[in-house]
Amino acid sequence: MDVNLVLRSTRVITPEGTRAASIAIAGGTIAAVLPYDADVPAGARLEDVGDDVVLPGLVDTHVHVNDPGRTEWEGFWTATRAAAAGGITTLIDMPLNSLPPTTTVDHLRVKQDVARTKAHVDTGFWGGALPDNVKDLRPLHDAGVFGFKCFLSPSGVDEFPQLDQDQLAASLAEIAGFGGLMIVHAEDPHELAAAPQMSGGKAVEYAAFLASRPRVAENTAIENLINQARRLGARVHVLHLSSSDALPLIAAAKAEGVRITVESCPHFLTLTAEEVPDGATEFKCCPPIREEANQDLLWQGLADGTIDCIVSDHSPSTADLKTPDFASAWGGISSLQLGLPAIWTEARRRGHDLTDVARWMSEAPARLAGLARKGGIEAGRDADFAVVDPDATFTVDPAELQHRNRVTAYAGRTLYGVVTSTWLRGERIADRGTLAEPSGRLLERNN
Repeated sequence: MDVNLVLRSTRVITPEGTRAASIAIAGGTIAAVLPYDADVPAGARLEDVGDDVVLPGLVDTHVHVNDPGRTEWEGFWTATRAAAAGGITTLIDMPLNSLPPTTTVDHLRVKQDVARTKAHVDTGFWGGALPDNVKDLRPLHDAGVFGFKCFLSPSGVDEFPQLDQDQLAASLAEIAGFGGLMIVHAEDPHELAAAPQMSGGKAVEYAAFLASRPRVAENTAIENLINQARRLGARVHVLHLSSSDALPLIAAAKAEGVRITVESCPHFLTLTAEEVPDGATEFKCCPPIREEANQDLLWQGLADGTIDCIVSDHSPSTADLKTPDFASAWGGISSLQLGLPAIWTEARRRGHDLTDVARWMSEAPARLAGLARKGGIEAGRDADFAVVDPDATFTVDPAELQHRNRVTAYAGRTLYGVVTSTWLRGERIADRGTLAEPSGRLLERNN
């Protein structure tokens, strides 16, 4: 096809590194990455973004959209607007917190029908693994879900119960049989039950909440998951790792050849337990934000490749559910629009560059989900880009956020990295906070 657009910058992040380049785009696909001063083909439009950095559009594989059923918490229209504003061009929706949950093919079709006309970015879906739906896993796989999520401890919603170890084994065996992926909320319920419980007026204190979700709960669950994956030859992924104690276990399993990958999240990598005020439940999530020393080790795990990717775990609720009581408040942090600047602010402080950020937030999550057309700026990929002024700062104002309920743990923080524009298949979908009409496509595995 003929080139219709050339996007030019002095700093383009490519698989070979950052360089001045002109990206030739034809029909929504990258046709070529050319020298910076290459001639613009006849009939093509030139968009020169100067010294702003062009990253591959971010891929967020951990988003709770909650639509339909709990649309007052979030919805496809608002969630995908926030994604676009934050440089995310592809997201994959989690199977729970919506009603119905994505645990059968019929439920998947309901979700797809709701999303089809509302998605500002490309959108795919995870399926769910429940104690009683092993029979539904292969049909969901064949219908195009990217894998299956399970909980090893209570999920927080009654319609999505956890798996015990025997149920986990049954689901893993089924999924391994067709080459699928299980993604796991790894906290051990027995360790959680044995931990100090919040009571007696302690619920406003973050320290009490942190003690109720100890690292050993993650460590034990991950150790058990590794054992199951090893025994069954299953491919597994650990969601939202917060315990640095588990890193040696994971590194050893990877070295042994166990098929395991791991993600962490912006809140674990940029926020610390020491800074959480009493009653500030906008910081509540499960597993929890841990101490500064733990965070340092998570960054080390990113640097050495033990942690594969960074995704949001955007898990919003209505503001009234964020009561100043850590025992009863909804656990979830909203960060779709802010993940890139939050991570870049901390990454640059620690000596990383935007090439690292692109690997963690675009290339690796695309590879996790098998999105071969996403996650890189090279010929044949979708022309998805996040254009960022890396040296510009802004102070987070909740009123300027696009997600439905503007509660955020980042309020008042000054962050580096202003997303100046976001491009989906060669079309600008966000321009300094102005959003285009929805043009996202619904994605299916291997399609």
